Amino acid sequence: MLKTILMLGSGELGKEFVIAAKRLGQFVIACDSYHNAPAMQVADKFEVFDMLNGDALDAIIEKWNPDIIIPEIEAIRTERLYQYEENGIQIVPSAKAVNYTMNRKAIRDLAAFDLGLKTAKFLYAKSLEELHKCVQSIGFPCVVKPLMSSSGKGQTVVKSEKDIEYAWSQGTTKSRGDLNELIVEEFISFDSEITLLTVTQSNSKTLFAPPIGHIQKNGDYQESFQPVFIKPEHLQEAQMMAEKVTGLLTGCGLWGVEFFLSNDNGVYFSELSPRPHDTGMVTLAGTQNLNQFELHLRAVLNLPIHKITLQRSGASAVVLSQIEEDSTPNYTGISNALSLENTDIRIFGKPSTRINRRMAVVTTYGNINDNIDVLRDRAKKAASYVQVV
Repeated sequence: MLKTILMLGSGELGKEFVIAAKRLGQFVIACDSYHNAPAMQVADKFEVFDMLNGDALDAIIEKWNPDIIIPEIEAIRTERLYQYEENGIQIVPSAKAVNYTMNRKAIRDLAAFDLGLKTAKFLYAKSLEELHKCVQSIGFPCVVKPLMSSSGKGQTVVKSEKDIEYAWSQGTTKSRGDLNELIVEEFISFDSEITLLTVTQSNSKTLFAPPIGHIQKNGDYQESFQPVFIKPEHLQEAQMMAEKVTGLLTGCGLWGVEFFLSNDNGVYFSELSPRPHDTGMVTLAGTQNLNQFELHLRAVLNLPIHKITLQRSGASAVVLSQIEEDSTPNYTGISNALSLENTDIRIFGKPSTRINRRMAVVTTYGNINDNIDVLRDRAKKAASYVQVV
């Protein structure tokens, strides 16, 4: 069962996946564009190169001849994955899925037009002039995002004409890859946001984890909690949407499918990641019988997953840097954070930092029926103790 797994991207999510893979004896090569990335610290081998350079990517594939390629970030020459897949390498979840989901335009068009899922109204802009027209058509407020980005990078809420030029600058300079096209979305007045961790398998039915509630700021995950109560009909609709879109994209693995929930207007499909999700870090608190990284690994290796069950309540909160430093930072306040009941912290091990960079996550847990707001407050309190210095 030993497989050679090549990871394209080596952030904190990749690090937890590598830990899960090593527990099952897999051989992992972690790749990224910079040295000492988090997943490299726990992998068997590592490679540092520009993953947008197709020739460099080909050379790494030829060197290691992996059984499995797992993309973890957007900045990859994703069209090369089709050829690797044709050559017999397993792409997770599939070359089609990775190519669609790395680009907001492709996945939004598929969801809205091919599948008819309910989404926010949206338009695309390739120039500042087009952006002005799109914003006028969508109306204020609206949200402007790069077609390729993660963790809220380059995202702007446009509230008036004076915000448009700034939104163009942010969106084009903070885009990943080589696309300078933006998506303009209607601002949805929602009551809550959820992530539905969805597991597709080659030999069994699609499974869903209990929904995860989350809070974002500027498009970036700040806290998540599980379970979250949503109307049964909303959960059923979200599961139906998630199964439709993952089924069309094909492949095996765990997906993070995001939704907006409105008490008045129902469920809106928001975004989709074909891999473990930032908000799913809460599962490291033992909220499920298998955390999201273990689920992803089992699906990738075609190992049995009988069911996903809620074991206890949990919450997570991120630790953001307030300094910019090229060398490995230090951390204070860890003892205070861990003095809180049932609380843990994971330092990601990023070799440098910048303002508002996510550097660690705090998790906490309680009994299955505990008040989730109490756990959320505890996680945020613990995170507030930890300082990056």
